[in-house]
Amino acid sequence: MTTLRAKNLPAETRREVTVEAVIDLAGSMNPGDITTAAIARHMQLTQGALFRHFPSKDAIWQAVMKWVAERLMARIDKAAEGVASPVEALQFMFLAHIDFVAKHPGAPRMLFGELQATKVTPARRMAREMMVQYARRLHDLLDAGKTQGELDPDLDSEAAATLFIGTIQGLVLQSLICGDLNRMRADAPRAFAIYRRGIARSPGPEGET
Repeated sequence: MTTLRAKNLPAETRREVTVEAVIDLAGSMNPGDITTAAIARHMQLTQGALFRHFPSKDAIWQAVMKWVAERLMARIDKAAEGVASPVEALQFMFLAHIDFVAKHPGAPRMLFGELQATKVTPARRMAREMMVQYARRLHDLLDAGKTQGELDPDLDSEAAATLFIGTIQGLVLQSLICGDLNRMRADAPRAFAIYRRGIARSPGPEGET
């Protein structure tokens, strides 16, 4: 359980611990059911103490999405860094994303919740922007794969990027439903192998690639 028992924590540290508390809660309950009272109770604080660091619940949700976006994007960027093969870089990104979710199961719940929300909030805009950035990185790698001859030159990069993210979301959803995050880690390499075969360059008429 995340708490703020220490009275002399810097304000920035208190805000970060609050964000981590929300993600902890989202790992075990519907994000839409998380109230400021539940957050304060989880942290063993009063709501008044919570709002000394955030002006509103929307501000907390925005900070949560910022935390998720920054850490997830940093994780996948680091995974692909220095990898010469675009396809190998895609695989490392895929597995890094799965590992991030396994360690922070509340993160995808928060992300899905914001992307499905009808109300336009700073948190929802941040979630959508993160997905745009993610898709842009995938497009760049997919286009590089076509240029380098690893991928089918006629590959629809937009559809392939969508399928990449959708495959991860499917694995995450199945793991959350069955309550077994180890299943997601075990299934990820096999799922990517299928995805890889689908985007790979087809052999030529005489078996040439």
